[in-house]
Amino acid sequence: MIAKSLKGRSAAMDPGIWSKLPPELLELILSFLPLKTLLNLRSTCKHFKSLVFSPSFISKYSSASLFSSFLLLSHPQCYSNFPLYDTIRGAWRKLALPLSFLPPSAAQFNLLSSCNGLLCFSLPNSSSFLVCNLLAKSSRSIQFPFFPFAFEMLTLVSTPHGYKIFLLCSKFSSNYAFVYDSKVHSWRQFDGFQPLLADNFHQEGASFNGSLYFATPEPFSVVCFDLENGKWENLDTEMPRELTFVRLVSNTDEGKLYMVGGIGRNGISRSMKLWEMGDGGNWVEVERLPELMCRKFMSVCYHNYEHVYCFWHQDMICVCCHTWPEILYCKVSRRTWHWIPKCPSIPDKWSCGFRWFSFVPDLYTLA
Repeated sequence: MIAKSLKGRSAAMDPGIWSKLPPELLELILSFLPLKTLLNLRSTCKHFKSLVFSPSFISKYSSASLFSSFLLLSHPQCYSNFPLYDTIRGAWRKLALPLSFLPPSAAQFNLLSSCNGLLCFSLPNSSSFLVCNLLAKSSRSIQFPFFPFAFEMLTLVSTPHGYKIFLLCSKFSSNYAFVYDSKVHSWRQFDGFQPLLADNFHQEGASFNGSLYFATPEPFSVVCFDLENGKWENLDTEMPRELTFVRLVSNTDEGKLYMVGGIGRNGISRSMKLWEMGDGGNWVEVERLPELMCRKFMSVCYHNYEHVYCFWHQDMICVCCHTWPEILYCKVSRRTWHWIPKCPSIPDKWSCGFRWFSFVPDLYTLA
């Protein structure tokens, strides 16, 4: 009887205890709640509503419990449901894109880029792009500069006052660069780079020191595009020998530029290495992919390096193949290489079209 009475008491919260908890202890307890539950608390009282949107609360607990960081998979068969890999908890989840974000005419949409909690979609039927923050439930529709509009190498870049969208477009047999600035809500047109930049349309530009950096096809070199003045520049830096392919990745938080490249002859890679750009503008070798892992990756892409693309995600350099559902990544701080296995919900018959993105939710990034 006593045990039953105690059990009944523990099932309900004692207001006398909870009302006397120190604010920092209450915040700590709340930080362990699932994100959906925490957001639902906004309607219970003014204190919880202000707490959820408090920058200090978000900053203090987001990395530990509030928001995780994800690798997001976009595939033609996924449509509005995107598999997510939680890189902190090592678990798979699913992200459903709310249909309320999409205009009525958006029968088709493609995820093209991500940055700082924002996702950028192309809506071909409505001749526009859609930039949205799913966590903040905000979005913005951006019309194409003109129609028809064929573009490539779209890159979403975070700026101190919002974001910019860079892309290349072939118009009237000429190559042009277009930049959209969310601060002024308009496009600017600049000269493109001749010859054409890349043989890989899955690789985005690497944001570094206010510019986007790209690797050219053979003979390999590095060029950059200044997002402010629209000028192109060839980097006077010596490239490693016997390169078979080159991809650039940047860590914008620490201001570092990395290069992933295959080493071999006659277009066949025998090894893969990681370099970092040093203070003098030279490439300094950081790490080499272990032999067995290199054999697997090269067999995966069949030495068709146009399918290979790379991106940065939370101290990880992710190396992906458009025809393979797994991710190879380097943990930069530890200088170790790992594989992320295929998502269990992906059918084996899906043989290509795998496009991965870094997705780190952020309440305060405005679309």
